[in-house]
Amino acid sequence: MLRRINGTALIIAALVATVGALAFPVWSYADRSGTGQANLNASTVATQWGPLSATDRDFLVKVRLAGLWELPAGQQAIERAPSQAIKDAGDHLVVGHADLDRRARDVAAKLGVELPNQPTEQQQGWLREMSAAQGREYERKFANLLRNAHGKVFSLIAQVRHTTRNTLIRQLASDANQTVLDHITMLEQTGMVDFDAIANEAAGGATASPTGPPPPNGNLPPAPSPAVPTGEDQSFTSRPSTGPGAPTAINTNRPLMEH
Repeated sequence: MLRRINGTALIIAALVATVGALAFPVWSYADRSGTGQANLNASTVATQWGPLSATDRDFLVKVRLAGLWELPAGQQAIERAPSQAIKDAGDHLVVGHADLDRRARDVAAKLGVELPNQPTEQQQGWLREMSAAQGREYERKFANLLRNAHGKVFSLIAQVRHTTRNTLIRQLASDANQTVLDHITMLEQTGMVDFDAIANEAAGGATASPTGPPPPNGNLPPAPSPAVPTGEDQSFTSRPSTGPGAPTAINTNRPLMEH
């Protein structure tokens, strides 16, 4: 009798465990409020060009705001800067942001996103700060204020380009990437950018410890060997694929063009 009771208890316990195991996935996935996925879905609206997220809309606003202060900053540099390098950087700002602003306004109109018509208080402060400076001080402020601003928006562009599901936003992010990188390059070519200040500011806002190899102990490590293709014949840059229509590999030992 005791064995029969123990056997029944074990069967009941096994059934309870099975029901619990089956119910756990339903319970664990029933309520996802507060998660990143739920926030994404809640802030996303449907458009004919694909879903438009809150990050997408924020990107549109940031592109517009950048043009509202960087375009007049570039025009001021053309008129006031004592050196040609700063004038050239200013010219790139004017041309680049005039085109990018037009594209952003066109995309915003199609997607129904409202854009600002004046810079933020901080951006207006930067313009006043540059207007009050003269000579070399003006050039340093111009180069560093604008280089820092471009560097910060650069990361947002990369995020949007990587994650957006909207074709209009994706194309605008590609355009913005080219424009911002061009401006960063021109600003750095002035020789006025304080890279230590930029690195220290970024480190002050970092929350995670950097990862990577340990610093060198004074002795330089041996140079890494170049990567080479495997196989008997290494004169080709790649192995041709098998099958009809496969591209022919390029022989690097033969001139690409024969006259």
